[in-house]
Amino acid sequence: NTTIVLRMVGDFWGRLNPRLAAAARTLGASRWETLRRITLPLLSPAVLAASLLVFLFDFTSFGVVLVLGGPQYATLEVEIYYQTTALFNLPLAAALSLLQLLATLALTAAYARLARRVSRPLEGQPPRRKLPSLRSWRARLWGGLTLGVIAVWLLLPLGALAARSVVRLERDRGQFGEVRRGLTLDFYRALNENPRRSLFYAPPATAVAVSLGYAAAAVALSLTLGLPVSWVLANRPDAPFARLLDPLLMLPLGTSAVTLGLGFVVAFGAPPLDLRASPLLIPLAHTLVAFPFVVRSLTPALHSIRPRLRQAAAVLGASPRQVVRHIDLPLVGRALLVAAVFAFTISLGEFGATSLLARPEYPTLPVAIYRFLSRPGGMNYGQALALSTILMLLTAAGMLFIERLRIAEVSEF
Repeated sequence: NTTIVLRMVGDFWGRLNPRLAAAARTLGASRWETLRRITLPLLSPAVLAASLLVFLFDFTSFGVVLVLGGPQYATLEVEIYYQTTALFNLPLAAALSLLQLLATLALTAAYARLARRVSRPLEGQPPRRKLPSLRSWRARLWGGLTLGVIAVWLLLPLGALAARSVVRLERDRGQFGEVRRGLTLDFYRALNENPRRSLFYAPPATAVAVSLGYAAAAVALSLTLGLPVSWVLANRPDAPFARLLDPLLMLPLGTSAVTLGLGFVVAFGAPPLDLRASPLLIPLAHTLVAFPFVVRSLTPALHSIRPRLRQAAAVLGASPRQVVRHIDLPLVGRALLVAAVFAFTISLGEFGATSLLARPEYPTLPVAIYRFLSRPGGMNYGQALALSTILMLLTAAGMLFIERLRIAEVSEF
C-alpha cells in the first residue's frame, strides 16, 4: 500500500506547475507556508484518492490476515472464507458478502470521482524524470534517512524471504530431532518430491505452469473486454451512463476476492452454467479482479489522443475501423502492454478467489504456498519460502516491465 501512495501522489506532485510555488516564494512565503497553502491543497485529490484505495485494499485484505492474523483476528474476508469452506454456511457467507459490497460500493464511487481529478491536474505539466540534486547536508541527511526507512520497511522483508529460502531451517527437527545449519538448495530440490505419496500432490512445475496459463487467459480476456469499455469511457466521459458505469466497473477493485469467488461458486455451480469443473472458471475470476486496473490503465491513454488525429484520418477517407486500427491502437500500444502486464501479475498473485475455486490437483502458486504453510515441519516451511521466492521474482519482473513502459502523464497507477 505504501507504493500506491508513492505512485499516485508522487506522479501527481511531479505534474504540478512549479511556477505556482515559485510565485508564492517570490511573494515572501516560506517553504512551509508554500507547502501548506499551495502544494497540499493541490495535492488533496491525489491524497484522498490514494487514501481511499489503500482503505479498500486493507478492508478486503485476505491472504495476509489469514496467514498472520489467525482466527482471533478474523475479518469479514476470513469469516466469509471460514463459513464457506469449513462450515459450508453459504447463506451467512452471502449475507456477509452483501454487507461488504454495500460498503465498498460507496467507497469505489468516491474513488472514481476523485480519480478523474487526479488524472487531469490543473495546469499540469509532464512529470520531471530528473531527480532534484541534494545540495545541502541537511537535504542529504533527510534523503538518506528516507531511503534507509524505505529499504528497511519495504525491501528487508522481501530480501529476508529470498535469503531464508537458501538457509537450512533445522529441516528435520520435529521429525527426527536432527539440527543442521548452513546454506542449501534442498528446499528447491524438494519441491519436486512427494515423500508422503499424497494423492493431491502437485509438483511446483505444475503450479507454475497452471499459474502462467491462468495468467495468459486472464490477459486475453481482460484486454478483450477492457479495451472497448475504456474506449467508451474515454470518448464519452460526460455521458450519464459513463458516470454510472465508472464506479460499477471499479466495484471489483473494492470487492473482496473471497466474495468474488463465492459469487462464482453460487452463480456457476448449477446447470445450465455449471462451470465448477471447467478450467475457465479461475481465469474468469482473475479477469474480474484485474479488470479495474486494465480500464484505469487504458482510459487515460485513450482520452489523451487528440480528436484532430481521428478527424484528419476520417477526412482522408479512413473508415472508423481503420481509424481505430491505424490511429488509436498504435498510440495506446504502450498502455496496452502496461494493462496486459498488470493483468498478468495480478493473476499470478491472486489468492482469495482461487482458494475457493482451485482444484486440488491444479493449484496455483499462492495456493501451493498456503498448502506448505498449513503443514507442520521445517521442510514444508522451507518449500513455502522457495515457492514464494519464485512467485516474487515473477511478479517483480512484471512490475519492472511496467515501470519501463509506463507513461506517467497518462497513467493512473
